[in-house]
Amino acid sequence: MAVDRGPSVLPPVAARGFTDADGCRWRLVRGPLDPRRAKRLAVQADVMSMGDHYDERAERWFPRFLPEAERPAAWLVARAGYGADGLPSYLAYEFTGDDGRVLLFVETSC
Repeated sequence: MAVDRGPSVLPPVAARGFTDADGCRWRLVRGPLDPRRAKRLAVQADVMSMGDHYDERAERWFPRFLPEAERPAAWLVARAGYGADGLPSYLAYEFTGDDGRVLLFVETSC
């Protein structure tokens, strides 16, 4: 028998925003992005995330923020499967934080 955990918690894109583990509130600004804009943000955005995970203890989705050195290679992986019909597939979204930072959020579908 399934346990009722109340209302489901939406992932960041579906919820149009999220609060990260440090308490910063991020709001969806636009997306899915054109691949050219996403490529620019992979270099210029303050933060980049590729993939997220659900923390059952916190009952929240948390994005996986990438170190700056990993961003170019991560974008190449995402670009290869950008908007693909097969799996994995990637789409990019732009979020802004309450503090004015810009986040490139690459949603991964498996």
